Amino acid sequence: MSKKLVKSTSNAVFSGVCSGIAKYFNIDPTIIRLGFVISFFFGLGSPGLIYLVMAFVMPKDDTYFY
Repeated sequence: MSKKLVKSTSNAVFSGVCSGIAKYFNIDPTIIRLGFVISFFFGLGSPGLIYLVMAFVMPKDDTYFY
């Protein structure tokens, strides 16, 4: 089974992009979220634009955890 980069529906704060990336790399979603915030404040690239593009491009996870 291959890994897919998808938005997480179980651990989403805004759209699930950061938690989907964290699930793909098997790390804590807080690390990814902090990375986006820190890069936003220090002007490293354009994390806001990257996040918006990924929010529209990444498919949702079909697995629901209740």
